[in-house]
Amino acid sequence: MNNINIPFARPMIEKEERQASSKVLEGNILTHGPQCRLFEKNFSEYNNSSQAVSLSNCTSAMFLSLKALGIGPGDEVIVPAMTHIATAHCVSHSGAKVIFVDIDEKTGNINPNLILEKINKNTKAIIVVHFVGLSADMDAILKIISGKNISLIEDCAAALGALYDKKMVGTFGVTGCFSFYPTKHITTMEGGMLIANDDNLVKSIRKLSSFGYTKNLYERSVPGVYDVDLLGYNFRMNEVSAAIGIEQLKKINRFISTRHSNASIIRDKLEKNPNIYVLPGESGKSTSSNFCVNVILNHGGENLRNNLILNLQKNKIGTSVHYPVCLPKSLYYKGVGDNKENKNYKVAEHFASHTISLPCGPHIDTEEAKLIADIFIKCLKELLK
Repeated sequence: MNNINIPFARPMIEKEERQASSKVLEGNILTHGPQCRLFEKNFSEYNNSSQAVSLSNCTSAMFLSLKALGIGPGDEVIVPAMTHIATAHCVSHSGAKVIFVDIDEKTGNINPNLILEKINKNTKAIIVVHFVGLSADMDAILKIISGKNISLIEDCAAALGALYDKKMVGTFGVTGCFSFYPTKHITTMEGGMLIANDDNLVKSIRKLSSFGYTKNLYERSVPGVYDVDLLGYNFRMNEVSAAIGIEQLKKINRFISTRHSNASIIRDKLEKNPNIYVLPGESGKSTSSNFCVNVILNHGGENLRNNLILNLQKNKIGTSVHYPVCLPKSLYYKGVGDNKENKNYKVAEHFASHTISLPCGPHIDTEEAKLIADIFIKCLKELLK
């Protein structure tokens, strides 16, 4: 055990990615070029979506979704109280008001039973987060918004390859938004992707992501000549990132299969421990893509959780926390909007103070997965003496 050193995540960059990067760098097109278009094509095919737009990150994908839908000041967007800050911040940057909803204690996903009470005439969208890879209850959520003028945006940042009723996440809403941050299922160093089936919406998002040009690089009959007819942004992906993404996507099935195997080993060893609750790999129609194994301590609070993290660190086991803040109670959002009323988000608050995320990525082998669980049990037992 003295030789153990298992980080929470490690990008699986291999010779194929390095060769693809070098090939791009040897050329003269480094942005909005053929690698981006090929990556978009391959990604949309993998997710059974008609179109994809390569972007700078997942946050920009969610933000541009809101902007393209015309959502802004005076509008409200529902998001789960337990998620990465980006999910809420993209709403705030659009000018709309963030409305938080507590999560389900068994899955960590937004609780559908609490959504309806937050809907009013100003509600224009719901951003559903597939929490650490486990898809949300899409049947219930789609039923709630049926017949209403409410758009569904999917935050799939940690859920590439996750399924709901055997259908890829990201294909239930008007857009699906993905992250390629180095800890994710595949990486492009930094980057994101948006998928959608609405041609006009995709055209609008692509235009918004590139300054608002009237003609993109491939539409200009005279090189360098274009106009601008809207206030756009610069959220494009570069060609090196796209080239890496193309190679990474070829390996996605292997990566996810390894994650499933490692996560199953860890869950099997931990699930009978009376001091913890382990988020499932499957729930109802949902099948997780196993971004990580989220363990919820039943008691002890933030003090026990933090000491356990430090003990695991001493034992060379990398961890993370998804997520350390119940967003409506965060320093920024606790005084914003309806959070001024100090509402109760008890499940999200419990998760924030009791959660530890364990690694299960493809950088870990079977024996290391077993060690992660064994060392976790040992460290927890020592702290509970």
